[in-house]
Amino acid sequence: MTIQKNITALFSGCCSKPLFITKIQGDASSRQYFRVTGMNDSAVACYDPALNPSSADTYPFLVLHTLLSRHAIPVPAILAVDAEKNILLLEDCGDLLLQNVFNSAIQHTIPDRYREIIDILVQLQAISGQNNQIPFSISFDKEKLMFEFDFFIQHGLRGYFAPMFGDELIGRLRYEFETIAEILVKPKHFVLNHRDFHSRNILIHQNKPVIIDFQDARMGLPQYDAVSLIKDSYVKLDPSLTDELKAYHYHALSGNGLTSMSFDEYLFYFDISAFQRNIKAIGTFCYQTRVAKNNAFEHSIPPTLAYIPDYIDARCELKKAGNLLQPLFEGIAE
Repeated sequence: MTIQKNITALFSGCCSKPLFITKIQGDASSRQYFRVTGMNDSAVACYDPALNPSSADTYPFLVLHTLLSRHAIPVPAILAVDAEKNILLLEDCGDLLLQNVFNSAIQHTIPDRYREIIDILVQLQAISGQNNQIPFSISFDKEKLMFEFDFFIQHGLRGYFAPMFGDELIGRLRYEFETIAEILVKPKHFVLNHRDFHSRNILIHQNKPVIIDFQDARMGLPQYDAVSLIKDSYVKLDPSLTDELKAYHYHALSGNGLTSMSFDEYLFYFDISAFQRNIKAIGTFCYQTRVAKNNAFEHSIPPTLAYIPDYIDARCELKKAGNLLQPLFEGIAE
């Protein structure tokens, strides 16, 4: 049976007879999404080859969904699961992404909306659990951070931006990346992170934020998710709002006993995290463009690159890496 036929069978079993099944543009993953519309109801179907009967109990999406729901984090309800057919059927929370609020009739709501979303983020970051269970058993350790830096080297510097960077320069840059990764591995400050907390993974449904794409959650510095939201590759916030939201996140963390950092420390790790996160994102966009032949992400490379010089100027720990990356910035400027 095709994916659509399997979706039809699952939707018919829990809802009604489907009238239309429409493909939804997904993220940069192997998952496929479909909107299923019936006479009086609808749902979103997710086809994921990683979901199967033998892994259903440890399937990260289901584990995280149970955890987040238990802590009142707004996520789409699960309507049905068919692990044998690799399909999840989820509540349809519409298609108004936080990204779509920009340049719309409700753009004036953006500051209040972001504060509301940061409140949800802090609620998520307050969740704790057993160190031997997902997501608390995995973190942004040096290995994970270097994997993301190396992905950028492979698909950015050796791929999309080749031949700007030779082997000798890349070797020196990787050494600097290792130093930067070590700065970010501070387990005593780690909290739970969504891991991809940006404007394309937050829906506005019935005038409330709904969080999606949370299956890769792991432990890390609280700044990681804040960076993803505030230094987003897909939308650009006013500098004044950016500064306000950093302070808002810090004071919410502090007020809930989730950080022992001073505000200056918070800002320091925000900038270092932002450098790493934006570099990681550029690597993903380069891979999608050159290898996956998906041009939907290429236009996000320049605005993401444009963030990075500010971090380099602000933090001496990034200066050497910044100098080595200079050809990249010059190439974009042209």
